[in-house]
Amino acid sequence: MPLDFTKHFVVVSTEFKLRNNTGCSWKVTVKLMNGRVTLDQGWATYAAVHQIKIGYMVTFKLLTSDTLKVIIFDDDGIEVVNKCGKHDEAFAAKE
Repeated sequence: MPLDFTKHFVVVSTEFKLRNNTGCSWKVTVKLMNGRVTLDQGWATYAAVHQIKIGYMVTFKLLTSDTLKVIIFDDDGIEVVNKCGKHDEAFAAKE
């Protein structure tokens, strides 16, 4: 996330919930790196489980101070709908 985007936060959380288009949530940590807030622990697993590939577009919408809605589009621009599948319970966000 560019630092300009983080001005919308009162405080940048060290952990975010990523909520997908079916309401499932996943937690990731964030860290400051090269002047940007980056998704860290949990993101690689999220990307693998949701089969995000090169050429896909991922959008993030701030829902609350610690929750981002994630929408994934494939390389044809079609929204990818992911059901809550089996994933690492360590990263599943509790509601």
